Amino acid sequence: MLNCVDCGRQFVFSSGEQRFYEQKGFQNKPNRCPDCRQARKQMRSSGGGGGERTGRPREMFTATCSQCGGVAEVPFNPRGDKPVYCRDCFASRPSYR
Repeated sequence: MLNCVDCGRQFVFSSGEQRFYEQKGFQNKPNRCPDCRQARKQMRSSGGGGGERTGRPREMFTATCSQCGGVAEVPFNPRGDKPVYCRDCFASRPSYR
C-alpha cells in the first residue's frame, strides 16, 4: 500500500502496475492514487495552471535582455550572474535549436 501525496488516501500498487513500471524503466513508485493521477492529467491537458502545483499563474520577472537591451520577461528572478535574453534573442541562439 502507498499513500497519495495529494489526497492522503492509501492505494494499491499492484504487481501488474509494478511490472508495467519496470518495463517502462520507471525508477520511482507512483506518488498519487489513480483518481488523483487522472485528475492531474486532465488538468495538464486542459492547460490548467501555469504554476503546475498550485494552479496559480506563474510569476514572471522583468530584466534587461543581455543581447538587444530590450525588456525580457522570464519565469525566474534573475540574479545578475548569468545573461538573460528576451524571447526573440533566446529563440535565435544556436544552442536553443
